[in-house]
Amino acid sequence: MSDLISKQSDRVSEMAENLIGSEIIRLAGEIRERQAKGNRIFNFTIGDFDPALFPIPEALTQAIIDAYKEGHTNYPAANGMAELRKTLAAFIVQRQGLTYSENDFLVAGGARPLIYAIYQVLIDPGDKIIFPVPSWNNNHYTHLSRGSECVVEVTPENNFMPIADDLRPHLGNAVLLALCSPQNPTGTVFTREQLTEICQMVLDENAQRPAGAKPLYVMYDQIYWQLTGAGVTHFDPVSLFPEMRPYTIFVDGLSKSLAATGVRVGWSFGPAKVIDKMKSVLGHVGAWAPKAEQMATARFLNDSKSVDQYMEWINREVADRLMAFHNGFQYLKSDGFSVDSIRPQAAIYLTVKFNLVGKTTPDGQKITKTSEATAYLLDKCGLALVPFYAFGSSADSCWYRLSVGTAKKDEIAQMFASLRSTLQQLV
Repeated sequence: MSDLISKQSDRVSEMAENLIGSEIIRLAGEIRERQAKGNRIFNFTIGDFDPALFPIPEALTQAIIDAYKEGHTNYPAANGMAELRKTLAAFIVQRQGLTYSENDFLVAGGARPLIYAIYQVLIDPGDKIIFPVPSWNNNHYTHLSRGSECVVEVTPENNFMPIADDLRPHLGNAVLLALCSPQNPTGTVFTREQLTEICQMVLDENAQRPAGAKPLYVMYDQIYWQLTGAGVTHFDPVSLFPEMRPYTIFVDGLSKSLAATGVRVGWSFGPAKVIDKMKSVLGHVGAWAPKAEQMATARFLNDSKSVDQYMEWINREVADRLMAFHNGFQYLKSDGFSVDSIRPQAAIYLTVKFNLVGKTTPDGQKITKTSEATAYLLDKCGLALVPFYAFGSSADSCWYRLSVGTAKKDEIAQMFASLRSTLQQLV
């Protein structure tokens, strides 16, 4: 038997063999090790919420408890409980002005299974998928679907949002354009003009494709759309162009807007055939949101007063933290340090810059690349951020994501005092 085993290969599928691990997870592991050793870490890496700072709404908590007490512990409907899908249809009419039938919705255990299903339903092996970077996980979903990635690196001049001119040269034969607004990792949004030009470009591309050809679809991830700052407006393709309806698949959920990342209720809506096929994929995977949480979400979203009160509170708390960090980086910049930040617009993220390559550390080591700058900030300041290269940008990008979901207000000043001292030591 041992001889037989020794002759066997440990090979797995090509897809699994070449699947890239998450840089964010690797960094999180390193941070946990340092914390376990007693090191003080200002950890702003995770795109999540500290429940002690950002609890989910009390009314939602009670609705979940009530739903379990009522016995909602068996299998949910494969496409989501009818009560929730009806509520979602009414909710987006009220909040976004979009009219979709309850049967145009698919509910799942958060946004991730829905994104996976979109890729599986639309992509044949080798199909071209266009996505801007930095962006979250599109490279991995492309790999899982065995598609062909077309990566478009965007620039700080456009707040790291793609514009039509960035995308236009790549549309030929593409099947999917993956967009996200508000954007993870940047916390920035499409302007009306930017998204209008992109939608017109998609419509023009589809109009000239031959009969029977796959259209160019748009996956529009708007999971952060309710977390927008004052004066910021969320735009979507179908509101701007009703003609985009056959080509647009929305991704949404309560994970971010209600700080409910562990509650695992997400939804997608879009063209009936695409949604129906996504239902079939996820039905085999079994990636349903728990029935009790679905029933509770329906009850909570029907309580407009509670939703409005919570959204007002969480947006204020997030904005206070984002602006405190932004102002702190701007003070450092005005004092001559090689840092910068983009004024926050939405989500829980601030885009920050550390232009430290070429600097020399106190022990005489020259910083030659972004990964060394990242390590220096973590070693000397205890500041943990996610570099944009973890989101697909070039390895020499000096931009980072700072997440405020776990940030205590009283530690922001402490972090900047430590950061100032750390930067002063560089020459």
